[in-house]
Amino acid sequence: MSVLGVLPPLIIGVVVGLVSGYFGGWIDSILMRLVDITVAFPFLVLVIAIVGMLGPGLDNFFVALALVGWVSYARLIRARGLVLREAEFIQAARGLGYPPLYILFRHVMPNALSPIAVYAMSDAVMVMLAGASLGFVGLGVQPPTPEWGVMIADGQPFVTMGWWICLFPGMAAASLGLGFLLLSDGLAGRLGVRK
Repeated sequence: MSVLGVLPPLIIGVVVGLVSGYFGGWIDSILMRLVDITVAFPFLVLVIAIVGMLGPGLDNFFVALALVGWVSYARLIRARGLVLREAEFIQAARGLGYPPLYILFRHVMPNALSPIAVYAMSDAVMVMLAGASLGFVGLGVQPPTPEWGVMIADGQPFVTMGWWICLFPGMAAASLGLGFLLLSDGLAGRLGVRK
């Protein structure tokens, strides 16, 4: 679930951030105002509002994540694109007459993906926790499909008699989240990305 929740926002954010950072000017202004409007609302509140309008379910959860989650990726890769835009190898590619899209996807994007890969691992934790939170309040995955948030919500009335019903799904979610964070930290060290 985390991979499917991270991939669409990552693709949208990378494209928007690359275009905004490389071209600058009025394109950058328009795209960054769109980012500012999206950031003005809390992430989870906006996801809950979108899922509430579309209806509960896993597909609508992924749509909501794609509509809200791309912003961080766009800002991160835009900042990297602004730096790379003035690099000598980009100036050389422009001097050789390469088209802008070729320069974007052949030279800028590969040099900007290291921080994005690290952030995507951390974002997988956010996706997992958002999914569990929505499942807990009844807007996420619907029964009979198993999901940790739904399991915790189902076990809540029995917490005094059968505490393990809530404990083990919560521990599984926390363990997976910790695993993604450790993977993100290891990837950051391997790629030389400073957090």
